[in-house]
Amino acid sequence: MLTVIGIMAAGIFLGYLLRKKRLAFVPKIISLAIYALLFFLGITVGANRDIMDNLGTIGLDALVITSGAVIGSAFAALFIYKRFFKEEKK
Repeated sequence: MLTVIGIMAAGIFLGYLLRKKRLAFVPKIISLAIYALLFFLGITVGANRDIMDNLGTIGLDALVITSGAVIGSAFAALFIYKRFFKEEKK
């Protein structure tokens, strides 16, 4: 964990030093890094026999959890919108 925090702190420091430079290439590098991480995650999942044998159960659990999170977020956003942002009718 300390390594992750150190790497992030180094990135923040480097970003601070380079803040006046045009860094147009950075979003492309970030996208490539994310694609590589997803690819290697897929390899790891595919190589794990326990995950592959229980993919149906894991998928159903993931669907239920994701659906609950999306529905809960939508209701929370609706509540906040109505409570704080909707103008009262006169």
